[in-house]
Amino acid sequence: MTDRTRQNPESGKRGRVVILVAPSGAGKSTMAKRLMAAFEDLRFSVSATTREPRDGEQDGVDYHFLSPEEFQRRIDRGAFLEWEEFYNGKRYGTLRSAVEAELEQGHSVLFDVEIYGAWNIKQAYGEEALAIFIEPPSRKELRKRLEKRGADSDEMIETRMKRVDEELSWAGRFDLTVINDDLETAWAEIRNAVENHLI
Repeated sequence: MTDRTRQNPESGKRGRVVILVAPSGAGKSTMAKRLMAAFEDLRFSVSATTREPRDGEQDGVDYHFLSPEEFQRRIDRGAFLEWEEFYNGKRYGTLRSAVEAELEQGHSVLFDVEIYGAWNIKQAYGEEALAIFIEPPSRKELRKRLEKRGADSDEMIETRMKRVDEELSWAGRFDLTVINDDLETAWAEIRNAVENHLI
């Protein structure tokens, strides 16, 4: 197995969809970065959001940062493959046109999304999509990771933790569940599943 696996977008074959879903802090962003490094023709789906950028985040790279009014206009036009409102009224969504453009060019698309968005994308793409649920080893460990990350206030961490039980109840609805207890073991399982899906 090479360090970077290349599919062949010039073959005329439509790309495929890979979805990573997990509670915040379970490791999906880490796995997404590793997958992007491992698979040359995998493209990352950049979500749109109404929240403000965090330090170092760039528009069009980390997220498409939209005003609440512009986000609503795009909802009204049917521009989103999926969208959701949560965490103090902030909205997140996936622009359908951007995803379809990549798939038609033969590139596969990677999603790092929350539970309901992942479910909607899986329903939209069916067998074209591999949806992997990344589960933390425990709620205690998940809280420790969120606190160590330092990206959220204590209030936001509490909000995220209240959502965890509901999120974990969805694990069995996706194609594969990987417990991220040991990072390298979890990574090997995810990489193998994705490689088989993209063949």
